[in-house]
Amino acid sequence: MAIEVGTKAPEFELKDNHGRTVSLTDFRGEKNVVLLFYPFAFTGVCTGELCALRDELPKFVNDDTQLLAVSNDSIHTLRVFAEQEGLEYPLLSDFWPHGEVSRAYGVFDEEKGCAVRGTFIIDKEGVVRWSVINGLPDARDLNEYTKALEAI
Repeated sequence: MAIEVGTKAPEFELKDNHGRTVSLTDFRGEKNVVLLFYPFAFTGVCTGELCALRDELPKFVNDDTQLLAVSNDSIHTLRVFAEQEGLEYPLLSDFWPHGEVSRAYGVFDEEKGCAVRGTFIIDKEGVVRWSVINGLPDARDLNEYTKALEAI
């Protein structure tokens, strides 16, 4: 079960597509975080969602907000994916221990071995303020993210 709105977001440290360590605490007191879990790089729905975010990036990466996208792919896969699609926000690898952060947020599908489509908006104090969980084939609506961010 996914973590609930109003609870403290689980801390994490993951490598991004450039091999840099990114942690949730990096943004504490500074920025709200849109934490987006997606199943796999290079798949149709995932590519569409991440490119839609790229096309609206100023709404999700600015002085007040940081977008972090997490999959269970390796950093090497994520590097190529980001380069191919022109993604200029951090793609974080929850590859090893496989799915550890996805499990902490309650969005890991044990049968499929990947995260489902979970999004969590975390405020500057580290509290989950909004979330949505979609199944593997179901794309999310970016307008919902924008409304939730405006409400913080």
